[in-house]
Amino acid sequence: MSHNTFGHLFRVTTFGESHGPALGCIVDGCPPGLSLTEADIQPYLDKRRPGQSKYTTQRQEMDEVKILSGTFEGKTTGTPIGLLIENTDQRSKDYGDIKDKFRPGHADYTYDAKYGFRDYRGGGRSSARETAMRVAAGAVARKVLGDGIVIRGGLIRMGDLAVPTDVRDWDAVDQNPFFAPDAVTAEKFASYLDGIRKSGSSVGAVIEVIASGVPAGWGAPIYGKLDSELASAMMSINAVKGVEIGAGMDVARLTGEENADEMRMVDGKPVFTSNNNGGVLGGISSGQDVVVRFSVKPTSSILTPRSTIDKNGNETEISTKGRHDPCVGIRAVPIGEAMMACVLADQFLRHRGQCG
Repeated sequence: MSHNTFGHLFRVTTFGESHGPALGCIVDGCPPGLSLTEADIQPYLDKRRPGQSKYTTQRQEMDEVKILSGTFEGKTTGTPIGLLIENTDQRSKDYGDIKDKFRPGHADYTYDAKYGFRDYRGGGRSSARETAMRVAAGAVARKVLGDGIVIRGGLIRMGDLAVPTDVRDWDAVDQNPFFAPDAVTAEKFASYLDGIRKSGSSVGAVIEVIASGVPAGWGAPIYGKLDSELASAMMSINAVKGVEIGAGMDVARLTGEENADEMRMVDGKPVFTSNNNGGVLGGISSGQDVVVRFSVKPTSSILTPRSTIDKNGNETEISTKGRHDPCVGIRAVPIGEAMMACVLADQFLRHRGQCG
């Protein structure tokens, strides 16, 4: 299996499967001299960790990260940083009844079609369990970016319920189990998802990630566009089916006058009166907040029987037992933040390499 690496100067390679002994990643290209310990990484992993509420999978993984290489006396050395998380709560027997069946909406069929066999235990490499290492790498990326760049994410839609567009209370994100930037909407999410969860079904979500403090000039005009690489990074997250930058799909409903992010000079600095372009113009950051949203489909593993086929071509039904997220979008919030951090760290190093 190829394509397990992303990034250019800040490069991340992940390895491991859902029910394997461990997950790991190599972060290559991190500059030397940055302060980095496990304690810098663990809080982000704790945010993504399963089993923290009744609204996520009850698989109990502590996700304790170990730094294997690339640091000395609490500082990065400039050499590859090796990170490892051990799997401790696999229950492979949960998948014994469906090992020959393809789950609708999951990657079972396509993996089998490509490789000729698949790891049916939790989806193997196609499982969102892999994203734990992206979150760990994202913590390293934040060190590269420094404290001047703040990355915040929140779940802004679940099914038909949404946080109002004019409400973004980022202090509320860590105060509710949905990472919703609005306490009132979070309460609505709770009662709504309770019904979904008890019925054995699942529901999709939309996550918004905003990076503040990104200076103007990062990115490239053609093939290294900041927004195209952000879109690619977010789309690489498991179950993501749509990505938009700034106003996104809504720009199709705007006129040129409405969409134009007009500029003024305030205290000798350029200021934009709106941010329909999500902080990116011509593939290059404008100095405004970089705004990305992505949609996550409903979890494919549900209790409701669905029609499918088995690996021998026989028509059958499938009902997936085990421990699954009724809304996988909840734990996608820290993953989206991590991917934003990794892309920005890579773009920062590339900009520095070209422009000094």
